[in-house]
Amino acid sequence: MVDNATLNEEEAKEFHNTFTSSATGFVAVAVVAHVLAWMWRPWIPGPEGYASLDLVNQTLTFLS
Repeated sequence: MVDNATLNEEEAKEFHNTFTSSATGFVAVAVVAHVLAWMWRPWIPGPEGYASLDLVNQTLTFLS
């Protein structure tokens, strides 16, 4: 019976390069998404706290 579960060194290096590139791309997309989300709506309140969201609540109440 042939053992197909092993990789030779060249295949292992190719898999490692593909895995590293994929992981780096995933992390890069996640960082960009977090930066954009932070620019849209920061999840740590500023000096005035969450009072800056009062305008959003007033607008939604007015529109409904």
